[in-house]
Amino acid sequence: MSVPAQPQSLLGTTLDELARLVADMGETAFRAKQVVEWVFRRRVATIDEMTNLSHELRAKLAEKFTLRTMKVQSVTGAGDTTRKFLLRLHDGRFIETVLIPASPALYGDRADRRTLCVSSQVGCAYDCKFCASGLAGFTRNLSAGEIVEQVVQVEAHTGERVDNIVFMGMGEPLANLTNLAKAIEILNSHWGINIGARHMTVSTSGLAPQIRKLADFPLQIRLAISLHGASDEVREKIMPVNRKYPLAELFDALDYWTSNRKQRITLEYILIEGVNDMLEQAHLLAKHARRLDALVNLIPYNTVEGLPWKRPSETRQDAFKDVLVRAGIMTTLRREKGHDIAAACGQLRLKQETELGIIESPAKSGALTLSS
Repeated sequence: MSVPAQPQSLLGTTLDELARLVADMGETAFRAKQVVEWVFRRRVATIDEMTNLSHELRAKLAEKFTLRTMKVQSVTGAGDTTRKFLLRLHDGRFIETVLIPASPALYGDRADRRTLCVSSQVGCAYDCKFCASGLAGFTRNLSAGEIVEQVVQVEAHTGERVDNIVFMGMGEPLANLTNLAKAIEILNSHWGINIGARHMTVSTSGLAPQIRKLADFPLQIRLAISLHGASDEVREKIMPVNRKYPLAELFDALDYWTSNRKQRITLEYILIEGVNDMLEQAHLLAKHARRLDALVNLIPYNTVEGLPWKRPSETRQDAFKDVLVRAGIMTTLRREKGHDIAAACGQLRLKQETELGIIESPAKSGALTLSS
């Protein structure tokens, strides 16, 4: 079966690109400003709705562009809690994005803020052993327009403003750096989605060269590292990327980041029973965090059907956190929202694509076999 061609979305087009395009069509630069007003402020779903443009210009734009390339397949979770959106793409594949309300206990009168966890790829090639995103392998990168459209789709569906973006959904963002950077520009720009750069966080499994490139990026975005193991021995068991970029190389890149940036790094650490929740790992993690003046976010493992990992007891979680706190590390323990809606990255997508026969069940294909 042939795969439909990737449609070019106006949501993935910058103002400068539009200005050059309309100039080639014999129009003034002002027309480009009108187009982005319709796209990002008024959020029209079709080019035909841009009524202050001539029929001729709308027809020319419609030949090259579209405004929506995905549909909301399902939404899981209640309106006042974490909600997971399963989005169907133009080629029939699926991605997930998760809307997370702020906790009143943490944010008080700012608890109406909403964070969207955005995907950057269909699947993932990095095979982290605890994660559902890569169980069916890697399919493709998302375009800049598809990254931006996740925000547009969720805001349209909920009628709620997204205040923060975290690139912590499906895929490895830094393996799609070109499209990611363009999407961030559009998400940040005053003519675009208009979300502050400091309200966007890129999470990576540890691609050291790309971290260095991102450190030179002009916008003051934040960085989170999916660490999940404080020694090479432990990290390699669950994160194959560590074999290519071991901790010494990773932390060298992070030193470069901190020398160029004021924003503090966050070290993400999923606690898995009997794998990385030992107190000696907590002491090593404290040492790494102190070196970088980093924040630590502890996340009890979110169960994935078919994988053997378990979350530690709350007593064990608290003991791990206490080691970090006593070492003077600013630490949060996120007993996550969404455990009851399969909010771990990739779970709903995996279930949907398996049921539709798009992919073979990972259990049947052997994809659930774990390395020692």
